[in-house]
Amino acid sequence: MKAVFSPSRASGSIAAPPSKTLAHRELIAACLAREPSTIAGLMLSEDVLATVDCARALGAAIEIENGTARITPGAHSPSSLFPCRESGSTLRFFLPLALLRDSESVFTGSERLLSRPLGVYEDLCRERGLTFRRGEDGIHVKGPLGPGLFRVRGDVSSQFLTGLLFALPCLPGESTLELIPPAVSLPYLRLTLDVLRKAGAEIEESGSLRWTIPGNQALSAQNVTVEGDWSNAAFPDAFNLTGGSVLVTGLDPESGQGDRIYRQLYPKLADGAPTIAVEDIPDLSPILMVLGGILHGVTLTGTARLRMKESDRGAAMAEELAKCGIRCDVGEDRIVVCPAQPHAPTTPVDSHNDHRVAMALSVLLSLTGGELTRAEAVRKSWPDYFEAIRSLGIEVELQ
Repeated sequence: MKAVFSPSRASGSIAAPPSKTLAHRELIAACLAREPSTIAGLMLSEDVLATVDCARALGAAIEIENGTARITPGAHSPSSLFPCRESGSTLRFFLPLALLRDSESVFTGSERLLSRPLGVYEDLCRERGLTFRRGEDGIHVKGPLGPGLFRVRGDVSSQFLTGLLFALPCLPGESTLELIPPAVSLPYLRLTLDVLRKAGAEIEESGSLRWTIPGNQALSAQNVTVEGDWSNAAFPDAFNLTGGSVLVTGLDPESGQGDRIYRQLYPKLADGAPTIAVEDIPDLSPILMVLGGILHGVTLTGTARLRMKESDRGAAMAEELAKCGIRCDVGEDRIVVCPAQPHAPTTPVDSHNDHRVAMALSVLLSLTGGELTRAEAVRKSWPDYFEAIRSLGIEVELQ
C-alpha cells in the first residue's frame, strides 16, 4: 500500500488507541487464570491478533466482540503451533510457556521475526537439556522446563524476562530469576510485574534485579480495560512540533508505560539539540530522529539495539531522511541527526516494513508532501492510523 501526502497541518482532538504493550500482557495473564476473564478496550492490531492466536494455542477459548475479549482458560485442547506473525513480543512471551510442555511446539512467523535474537532462550534450553531448534518451518521447542535459578542477560531485551515471569509461577517448585546487568527496557519489565501482581501472582523482589517466584500458582480472573497507548500517542502528538495543534486524550499520566517520557523530551527538541538515551525507548527513536531533523538536531545514544527491531531502525531512518535532505550519522551505538530545511523526496520513502518508521515518516511528509511505500506496516500496532491522522486534517490518500 502507498500513502500519498500533501503538505497539511494537523488540528483537533484524537483519542490514544489502547496500549498494545498492556494488551499482550493482560491477555496472557488471563490465559493463566483459574476462571474466565474479560478484557475491554482491545485494538485488534496485527501484533495483538498474533497474541490472541497463540493464547488459543495454549488452550484458551477467546471470543472478541466490539473490542472486548472473553477469555476462558483451558476450554479446549492446546495446539502445538504458535503463529506469531511479525510480533517479537508474542514470540518471546509464549516460548517459555510452550516449554512447560513435554511435547514439541513450533513457532512460526515472518522471516524477519524468526531472525531476531533469541540467544537467551537458546542458552537456557541448551543448559537444561531442552529442545530448541531452528527449522525451515519455524522454531521448534520442547520441555518440560523445571524450576531453579534462571540468570538472564539484560542487555538484549526485557521481553525474555517477561516470558519467564509468565512461565515460572506455573512450575512445580520455587524459582529465582536474576537479571544480569546492564539492563535495557526496564519500564516494560515493570509493566509485566504490575500486571502479574494485580492478577494475584506472588513475586518477591529478593535483591536488585532478582526475584523469587513460588511455583504451582494460578492467577486470578481479570476484568480490565486496556489503558491508552503512550507509544502510539507520540506520533499524533508530534504534529504539535510541526505547526499543528493536536490534543491527544485517553492517556493515564501516572501510567507505567516508559514511552510517556516523550512528553518530557519533545520540549527539549523544540528548544535545542538534546542528547537522548534510547535504550529503554526504542519505539520513540524514529520520531525523535524526524523531529530532530526538522527542528534543531538531536543525538541519540544507546542505539545499537535498534538494529534488532522490525527493521534496522537507525539505518532505515537515516536512509529515508536523506531523501528529504536530512543527514544522519549512524554509529555503532550513537546516531547524530543534523537539522535541515526538509524538502519533498524525489523518490518515495519506504517504511522498511516497520510500523514506527512508517508513522514517523508520515509526520515528515505532512510537511513536505511525498509518497510512503509499504504504508500497511502501521497495521502492526495501529490499523487505522492513517484514518486517524486524516481526521486531524492531514491530507493523505491511500493507494
